[in-house]
Amino acid sequence: MRALVGELMSRLEALEAENAELRRQLGLNSQNSSKPPSSDSPFDKPAPKSLRGKSGRKPGGQPGHPGSTLALVDDPDETRRHEPKVCAGCGAGLGGAVQVGVERRQVFDLPPMRVRVTEHQIVTRRCSCGAVSCGAAPDGVRAPVSYGPRISAIILYLYVGQFLSKQRTAQALSELFGTPVSQGTVAAMSERAAAGLDEFRTVVAVRIATAEVAGFDETGLRVDGKLHWVHCARTDKYTLISCHPKRGKLGIDDAGVLARFRGVAVHDAWAPYDTYIDPQHQLCCAHALRELQGVADTAPPDAEWCWAIGARDALVAMQQLITDAIAAGAETVDPDALAEQVRLFRCAAQLGVTETAARSSKTMKKHNALAHRLRDRQDDYLRFTTDRRIGSSLLQVG
Repeated sequence: MRALVGELMSRLEALEAENAELRRQLGLNSQNSSKPPSSDSPFDKPAPKSLRGKSGRKPGGQPGHPGSTLALVDDPDETRRHEPKVCAGCGAGLGGAVQVGVERRQVFDLPPMRVRVTEHQIVTRRCSCGAVSCGAAPDGVRAPVSYGPRISAIILYLYVGQFLSKQRTAQALSELFGTPVSQGTVAAMSERAAAGLDEFRTVVAVRIATAEVAGFDETGLRVDGKLHWVHCARTDKYTLISCHPKRGKLGIDDAGVLARFRGVAVHDAWAPYDTYIDPQHQLCCAHALRELQGVADTAPPDAEWCWAIGARDALVAMQQLITDAIAAGAETVDPDALAEQVRLFRCAAQLGVTETAARSSKTMKKHNALAHRLRDRQDDYLRFTTDRRIGSSLLQVG
């Protein structure tokens, strides 16, 4: 009987652990894991929430913010004067009356848009000697009928830059400019444009590779029904995106940036990034915050305190200290305030290691690995607190 009870208890513990892991997986979304927002259920979208605390500032633009509102210009394209027809007092005509004021109001609008057709006539002439000579068409004028560079640029901007589908891009061109465009034309233009980017791609790769700080990331993408990986390398000015069948080092090297990069590489904890020993590494705080939120979401409702919340709050506070210092133009951060948050971060990570040391379930193993990583790689997570080059542009909290 004791053996049977012991076996049943073991099975019960295993089922409880399995249940906890399944509940954890069901609770994962883009705000508490590395899952992309596109994977969130359309019927149960997580409510948007910021991991930052209240700043005490009023909503909207802050004092000193340049803004982007319209302003009167000194040289309008057209000026229309609106004269009073008769005197508002006695009804007399105002021809020749003294002007005593004028109020300026300007309307910003687009002129009527229509496609302009330019015909290129390639003339052929026969010389008195009998030879026949033919004129040369301008670059890009190869077919009897074709789209010009401006329409091509708009199509590519809508399709590639604004992520419209081929169908909606073609529809927009037809409705805005009265020009029929097929989905096949959109696809063909994209292919031609991509084929002409080799030199530009090389220049961008070199500029990112020689930057002081760059961010690196990757995400899955289906290509012809097979899983590929989109690799991204970026600075605050340049972004290079490439696609490769492999997620790891082969795909990273194919992008041609990280292998020759010598600055500070900002990335998540995906192991292949650590095989590059020439750069310094700044582990992505946004990824860590989502992981910590995932741990907090699995804590018992009646728990008085969770180590993940402590680590999360300390990390957010350090980010805020750096962001505020950069915004204020300060050369340094309050050392005491920073040291206190570093201490809280370290203590929380150590408590996480201790609390999950049993590693008795798959969930606990994941949480233990996270706590170990936060503690053991503290310098890489907190490099932004001592290296001002990193700034805040690559450390935004989602």
